[in-house]
Amino acid sequence: MVTGIASSRKNIHRGKLMDLTFTAIVPLLLGSVGLFALFRLLQRMRMRAYLQDAVVVITGATSGLGKECAKAFHAAGSRLVLCGRNGERLQDLVQELSAKANHAKNIHKPFTVIFDLSDTKMVVSAAEEILKCVGHVDILINNAGISYRGSILDTGMDVDKKVMETNYFGPIAFTKALLPSMIKRQQGHIVVISSIQGKISIPFRSAYAASKHATQAFFDCLRAEMEQYEIDVTVVSPGYIQTNLSVNAVTADGSRYGVMDKNTIEGRTAAEVAQVVLNAVGQKKKEVLVAGLLPSLAVYLRTLSPRLFFTFMASRARKERKAKDS
Repeated sequence: MVTGIASSRKNIHRGKLMDLTFTAIVPLLLGSVGLFALFRLLQRMRMRAYLQDAVVVITGATSGLGKECAKAFHAAGSRLVLCGRNGERLQDLVQELSAKANHAKNIHKPFTVIFDLSDTKMVVSAAEEILKCVGHVDILINNAGISYRGSILDTGMDVDKKVMETNYFGPIAFTKALLPSMIKRQQGHIVVISSIQGKISIPFRSAYAASKHATQAFFDCLRAEMEQYEIDVTVVSPGYIQTNLSVNAVTADGSRYGVMDKNTIEGRTAAEVAQVVLNAVGQKKKEVLVAGLLPSLAVYLRTLSPRLFFTFMASRARKERKAKDS
């Protein structure tokens, strides 16, 4: 009898404890979900306000990621300045954007500027033209670039220089040309599309990896130096993207590679990465890594266990060399 009473009391106590736990934790969880939803809503509203009517300059806008970024920022209501080497393709993009269903939300007709990033004089002139026509630049997206495939021994210095001119010297010349106007306004946002190869080096990509390492270092320095002027700097480092980057890559002798790599085919779509870029800019993120699990782990492995990383890269080089010779 005593045992039954004790057991009953325990059950009652356990029931009260469960009721107390339920009444205390559930409201807390619901409140946390509500606060998170409110935070996301405020974040979206702030991002929308930041991008609406902002003057956004995009290099390499005629294809791939640059073209998708143009679509994403146009949909966000930004005032676009589209840059590239092919005027006809730029105009085709302008017509495509103007024909979109959401065009009513964006009354700004994109402005186009034709120039080659590898020509520093053209870059400076293009920056002057942009400032003359639109007055100022709120967001600069340095997207244009060229890839490379080849062995170091077979690659001439002219190819190394070509890749560096397009991927490094061109973007920093363009940035430097637009920077004084941003500093004068104490306002601006500079974005560079780097690569995961700006953090790790892959065999037979020496010129490309070197240009992206230089890019990463320059814009990291720029971020620190521009903080006093309230100018934001965002570095986006994607892995493989489904674009023609590998097809248009230069080889050791300077010729066009002309092949779509398997990793590129299996990569993220340009539209997906463009949304990442849009969100990174809207949230003023300093750095974003857009890559799968293995490439992301490789970045950390390079720092935490360099010897193991070097072993993996040497093995990869042997496999690629064997596949090429077979």
